[in-house]
Amino acid sequence: MADKLAISAPAKVNLYLKVLGRRADGYHLLATLMQKIDLCDTVTISRSDAPGVRLSCQNSDLPENEENIVYRAAELFCREFPDAVPENTGVAIVLRKKIPIAAGLGGGSSDAAAVLRGMDQLLSTECSTRQLAALGLRLGADVPLFVHDWPVAWATGIGEQLTPARGLEHGWLLLVNPDFPVSTKWVYENLALTAKEKKINLQNSHSNVDQGASNPFLHRPFSPDDLYNDLEQVTVQRFQEIDRIKKQLLQDGAAGALMSGSGPTVFGIFREQDQELARQSLKNFLKAYNQVYLVRPLANGNS
Repeated sequence: MADKLAISAPAKVNLYLKVLGRRADGYHLLATLMQKIDLCDTVTISRSDAPGVRLSCQNSDLPENEENIVYRAAELFCREFPDAVPENTGVAIVLRKKIPIAAGLGGGSSDAAAVLRGMDQLLSTECSTRQLAALGLRLGADVPLFVHDWPVAWATGIGEQLTPARGLEHGWLLLVNPDFPVSTKWVYENLALTAKEKKINLQNSHSNVDQGASNPFLHRPFSPDDLYNDLEQVTVQRFQEIDRIKKQLLQDGAAGALMSGSGPTVFGIFREQDQELARQSLKNFLKAYNQVYLVRPLANGNS
């Protein structure tokens, strides 16, 4: 039985995101294709002689208490499996951040999922993926994605109904974060299509993608021509810098560019043969921004 282990927590980008509606409880119904990438945080979990959860966040000023989803994930696991934690012992967690915070890349959700998976291993609770995903959903809608080891998933519902899918299997992604956070809550509150006073059929916000077996994202590699994000229009209205970054990525040779999730991170897709264009674009953006990353999409066999 291990006393300490390290779990890699990858980021994701939304290659496609359509808002389909809004539930009575305020949650939004989505259809989204989520692609994991090799930009990762690291979560290290170890047994501790001190009862409870202790969290240390390196390379960030994130809270180290119940305000942090990583802390809440560990507490939730301990509550669900009290017999697995010996009396007068606890867990110590060290979070090393590399994924930008509040950036539309799912970093917090991925960190929480890493805690759930890591504690399952550390405490030998032998949970199924389904059990861990159910726990993750109690923490956030994106957490179940990172519990699964699929590199790409098609998500519906509030993001918790997941199906393995095809995504980017080659090439490069250049991520540009413009160094300001964007609140997901604010973006959804300002999405005109979902405002209660707007009687607009959300199904018409973009050409529909079949939700069943004929969904093309389940069977073929993703094409940059398919990039789409309903939330981009909201964030761009307030932060026009996002649109400028998109245009620059395209000028630099990206086959497509899009804001991920609720933003503000923008990514450009560069084809395999355009690696040098991607590296030159990286150099150009680093002159203006601190958080720029050239990464690979995770695919089956390297996730």
